Amino acid sequence: MPIKSRIRAIPDYPKKGIMFRDITTLIKDPVGFRLVIDGLTQRYLENGVDFDVVVGVEARGFIPGSALAYTLGKGFVPVRKPGKLPADVVSQEYELEYGTDKVEIHLDAILPGTRVLLVDDLLATGGTALAAAALVEKVGGVVAEMAFIVNLPDIGGERKILDKGYRVFSLTEFEGE
Repeated sequence: MPIKSRIRAIPDYPKKGIMFRDITTLIKDPVGFRLVIDGLTQRYLENGVDFDVVVGVEARGFIPGSALAYTLGKGFVPVRKPGKLPADVVSQEYELEYGTDKVEIHLDAILPGTRVLLVDDLLATGGTALAAAALVEKVGGVVAEMAFIVNLPDIGGERKILDKGYRVFSLTEFEGE
């Protein structure tokens, strides 16, 4: 049974008209979780993307991001919601459908010139991923690639990210579903 079949669809969450793709059913399944981490590990062992550290986006990006950092022998850096990091931070605001949100990274988390693999669970509008990439760049890092478990290409985030010159990889996608 592949990754896609282990992801639960929840209609009208968090609001009417949204089909929420819930990865908790995927990662609670030991085979599903292994498929995710093995798939990402294989990608980065075999395809030549050069990076120094994995950056995971709060909160579900921490799960595949930290496990991937472990399997590849890399460090892990969290991008968090405001007020969650104890040392000096840099912030990036981004647009939501209704309003704005913000993410933060420790000012000293990434040394200038450090190549980063940005990891999150799902790519929809691309707002969070682009905000995290902006944070990495504010502290001097370089985004080598962005990796996701799930891509929802019809929502347009992948196109926005590619148009900004970033590379994108996803394990599976739900197109038109």
